[in-house]
Amino acid sequence: MSETVEVPEPPEAAREVFTGEAWERAKAFAGMLAGPAVVRGLVGPREVPRLWDRHLLNCAVVGEAVPENASVVDVGSGAGLPGLVLAIVRPDLSVTLLEPLLRRTVFLTECVEGLGLDNVEVVRGRAEELVGKAEFDVATARAVAPLERLVRWTLPLLRQGGELIAMKGERAEAELEEAEAQLRACGAETAELLQVGRGKVDPPATLVRVVAGRAPVAKSGAKRRSRQSDETGQRRAGGTSPRGRRKR
Repeated sequence: MSETVEVPEPPEAAREVFTGEAWERAKAFAGMLAGPAVVRGLVGPREVPRLWDRHLLNCAVVGEAVPENASVVDVGSGAGLPGLVLAIVRPDLSVTLLEPLLRRTVFLTECVEGLGLDNVEVVRGRAEELVGKAEFDVATARAVAPLERLVRWTLPLLRQGGELIAMKGERAEAELEEAEAQLRACGAETAELLQVGRGKVDPPATLVRVVAGRAPVAKSGAKRRSRQSDETGQRRAGGTSPRGRRKR
């Protein structure tokens, strides 16, 4: 990655979120997003001034909702948001960046190698292509699809009791309502709204968390609830055998 560009200064909150080795890696990744990612059309140039607040910090606080030592699949990883950020801020996680487009997986692979991350692998493919090959504790997604489609793609990748953590915005509650039938069809146990990152990002990040059950469920649907949360990442570039718990 030879492209260079002026990177915005990180806000004070970033020093509180990215600690230890994560601090230098976060700054290096910010440079990759502001430079190569923009040049290759993966990030819009207008996003550069708000890389820290809108992207890096906003994704990092998602880690508050992810259990310790979890295997995570980041579906439609794009430029690595939130998956690569989670791998930086949470080295206890084992993260698979799942992305169908070659130019994006090439960028992600360069980032993983450049940042020296050994808890990440990059897999080129779609969620439905992994069903039956591996299962994960957590699936994450940001700006991939409406929740109704997202649960259909991601819940089959999760072990029973695993969690889909979807980053959503103002329509989070509406999407949750619209996805009720699909949640029932997928056998979701619970579905809820969470807010994370209070005092670190403004506004706090809004998440939809869906707990996977056994599908299909004919009569009982997912229980919905809404609450506030302050719950306090072998690399294989372009491979086809993701991490997670392999099915036997």
